[in-house]
Amino acid sequence: MPKLQLAITYLNRAFDEQNIDDLVDNRDAFAPGKQISSALKFVLPQELPIFKDVIAYVDSLPGGLQESIRSIVYHALSTSPPTRATFAWAPGYDFEMTVWQAPDTRQTPGGITVLLKSRYPDDPHPVSGRTSTRRRRS
Repeated sequence: MPKLQLAITYLNRAFDEQNIDDLVDNRDAFAPGKQISSALKFVLPQELPIFKDVIAYVDSLPGGLQESIRSIVYHALSTSPPTRATFAWAPGYDFEMTVWQAPDTRQTPGGITVLLKSRYPDDPHPVSGRTSTRRRRS
């Protein structure tokens, strides 16, 4: 979980007011038909020790969730001005995603929020047939 939390910190930083324009320049990496995990190199520093783990986690998400996230990011970067987004992760039993969008007002910009829920990355789902990679403490 700490890996996901760190990755989400970078993702949220990339979508903040000071940095989102840099992402707009790489919007096509999130275009239809593109793989979301390939586009993460524009969000996460590739030298980050957890980079490969995060890519593996994103690749393990069901295809519908991957495509939904990619589509949300592409949309946010395609608006003028670009729409800021906030991402969060919480533990869950199955994969879930909740999305909401607050519209712009005369006083403040709106934004998109994406809440992703899943098992901890090393906690296999009971129906997967895999066993946990966690080490048990004595």
